[in-house]
Amino acid sequence: MLATPLLANADDYDATLTDIQSTMGGVPSFVKQFPKAGLPGAWAEVKAIELSDKTALPPKVKSLISLAVAAQIPCSYCIWSDTQDAKRAGATDEEIQEAVAMAALTRHWSTIFNGMQVDFEQFKKEMGGQ
Repeated sequence: MLATPLLANADDYDATLTDIQSTMGGVPSFVKQFPKAGLPGAWAEVKAIELSDKTALPPKVKSLISLAVAAQIPCSYCIWSDTQDAKRAGATDEEIQEAVAMAALTRHWSTIFNGMQVDFEQFKKEMGGQ
């Protein structure tokens, strides 16, 4: 028997919009395009991981990681937003450039390793693994 999925009720949705308003100083229009049933959970995840300073990674590191990933996807929305977030978190232009360069370098070598079908066990052995 399939369990009935929990759906956010109108109170959860309205409370989420209120929390977004108080956290961000406004509710971006794209938020209202997100499915109502999913918004409370999606916002909770953003607050708990991306916006929290009580996680294993500091905000600057999280925004630089997000920027590097966004550059590879590519997502111009995320690139712009993550760059702003990184700067607000204290990232320098040099750190921003290095994060993007690391993403490019990782993508470059991943393409080589996968495309050339490098033996994974041999790779791990040669790179200091067991």
